[in-house]
Amino acid sequence: MFQLKLVPAKTNVQFVAWRKPAMACSALLVLISVIMSYTPGLNFGIDFRGGILVEVQTKGPANLGDMRSRLGGLGLGEVSLQEFGAADTVLIRIEKQPGDASAQQKAVEKVRAGLGDGLDYRRTEFVGPKVSGELIEAGAIAIALSVVLMLIYIWFRFEWHFGVGAVVALVHDVALSVGMFAVTQMEFNLSTIAALLTIVGYSINDTVVVYDRVRENLRKYKTMSLPSVLNMAINDTLSRTTMTSVTTLLALVVLFTFGGAVIQGFVFAMIWGVIIGTYSSIFVAAPLLIVLGLGDRHRSGEDDKGAAQQTS
Repeated sequence: MFQLKLVPAKTNVQFVAWRKPAMACSALLVLISVIMSYTPGLNFGIDFRGGILVEVQTKGPANLGDMRSRLGGLGLGEVSLQEFGAADTVLIRIEKQPGDASAQQKAVEKVRAGLGDGLDYRRTEFVGPKVSGELIEAGAIAIALSVVLMLIYIWFRFEWHFGVGAVVALVHDVALSVGMFAVTQMEFNLSTIAALLTIVGYSINDTVVVYDRVRENLRKYKTMSLPSVLNMAINDTLSRTTMTSVTTLLALVVLFTFGGAVIQGFVFAMIWGVIIGTYSSIFVAAPLLIVLGLGDRHRSGEDDKGAAQQTS
């Protein structure tokens, strides 16, 4: 029976030997990401900047393309449309207009005039700066809390060296993902926050797989040096990691190509996150165990293979 293998079942790549240039490159990219997040900054969507929400219901399936073209010529700035629960229900987001409440109301009147009659305007809401500020704060807290919970989980599952290494890798992945949005100036909204939280889960899954094999090999080969144990663990899990990442990317690329403008930001963040998460589990999370000084107590005495040979 034919089995597809992207990498051989047995490899012997010396990944740990590249840890210094890889970590230097990662540190530089994280620094650039932090700088770019402030200058020029993120392109926040309406969720974070404030604006107008209008929910409308059409008589049949909504023609989003036609509605976008009509609203695009009204001079209202950024306008986004998406189906909301059903094919005949559309949620329209319009960026905050200069001026007071009357300016926002005039924008709504322009939308009504641009879309014409025959629509049921189910609700109209204004997202003010206070609400958008609360959303930014809630998003930041959600990401930070998820990272802290991952630290606690890995700490109890393994030990503190693994926990700190996993959290540093997670911060690395989130920072580079945010930096990519700053560089590309793609819209950063609530769906992007959801993507970042998903990236955290995906990245920690890859890292735990490698760490679990590291722990197993530390107990099995007690006289082997730590870099050799790490290389063995990474090579042992490389086929699984590569296959998981590639199959995930195939689905994401299809979604990015055919999913439409509404989910492109989310899918773009996921594509970048899968690539960075796979890289960090190999070149950041595992080599960090050497930097953190993983203790030698696991490797005191002879390894199991040597002990088995002596008893036979």
